[in-house]
Amino acid sequence: MPESNAPLAKRVAAATVAVALVVLAIKYLAYVLTGSVALFSDALESIVNVVAGLIALWAVTVSYKPADNDHPFGHTKAEYFSAVVEGALIVLAALLILREAWGAYLEPRGFEAPVEGLLLSGLATLINVGWATFLIRFGKAHRSPAISADGRHIMADVVTSVGVVLGLIVATLTGWTILDPLLAALVALNILWEGARVVTTSLSGLMDEAIDSESDAKVRETISCNADGAIEVHDLRTRLAGRAMFIEFHLVVPGEMTVADSHRICDRIEDALQDLFTGVRVLIHVEPEDEAKQTGVPVL
Repeated sequence: MPESNAPLAKRVAAATVAVALVVLAIKYLAYVLTGSVALFSDALESIVNVVAGLIALWAVTVSYKPADNDHPFGHTKAEYFSAVVEGALIVLAALLILREAWGAYLEPRGFEAPVEGLLLSGLATLINVGWATFLIRFGKAHRSPAISADGRHIMADVVTSVGVVLGLIVATLTGWTILDPLLAALVALNILWEGARVVTTSLSGLMDEAIDSESDAKVRETISCNADGAIEVHDLRTRLAGRAMFIEFHLVVPGEMTVADSHRICDRIEDALQDLFTGVRVLIHVEPEDEAKQTGVPVL
C-alpha cells in the first residue's frame, strides 16, 4: 500500500475500534437482559476486539512512519507485534470464559427475556459479519497484518456468535439450561484456536518468512522475462515485513558488458517487479559471467 494512503489505513483501524465499541454495547445489553453465560462470553470477546483494535491502530500508525537512521528499512514490522498481542489477548479471553462457564455449569442459571437478548445478539453478529469481511479484504489487498488479524478475529467472533444464538434457541425451547455453559466452553475453545493461528502467522512474519509459492513463481517469471542481455540469476531470496516485500538476487552478465548496460537491465527488472507488487524493494548484485552457477533463474 503506498505510503500516501497511510491516512486510509489509519481511518480503517480507528473505525474498527468504533465498530467494536458498538458491538460490545449491544452484546453486553443482550447478556444483561438474559443472564446467559454464553452471551457473557460473547460480550467478553468483544472487549478483546476493542483492545485489539486500539493496538492495531497504534501499530498501523507506527508502521507508516518513514525510514530513519535507526530504522533504515522502515517500521512495517510493527504490525506483526500488534497481531501477536491480539493473539495473546484472545487466549486470555478464552481462559476467562472457561472460568465463567465452569461456574455456570456448577450452578445452572435460567434465562430472562431470551427473545430480546437473542435478537440483540443477532444484530451484533450481522454488524460483525459486514465489518470482518471488509477488514479481511482490505488487509489482504494492502498487505496489512494488523488489519487482517483484526478481520480474522472478528470473523471467528461471528462463527461463535452464530453457534451461541442457535444453541440458546435450543436451550430456550427445551429448557436444557446446561447448554448455556457448554456453549460458552465451545466459544472459548474456538477462540483459543483462532488466537493460536493469529500468533503463529505473526511470528512467521517476524522471522522473515519468504513470500508464498505463487508470488515466488511470478517473481521468477518476471525476472526471467526482463533480464534480456544477462546470463543468469541466482541466489534469489525474498522476505515479507508487513506490507513491504524485499527481493534480492545476483545477476550474472557478460564480462565485457559496461556498467551502464548492466544498470539498464537492473532498472528494467526493478520496474517490472514494482509494477507486479506494491511496496516491493529490490536489491540486485551484478556479477561477471565466471560467477554463473547454472542453478538459478534462467533468462529467456
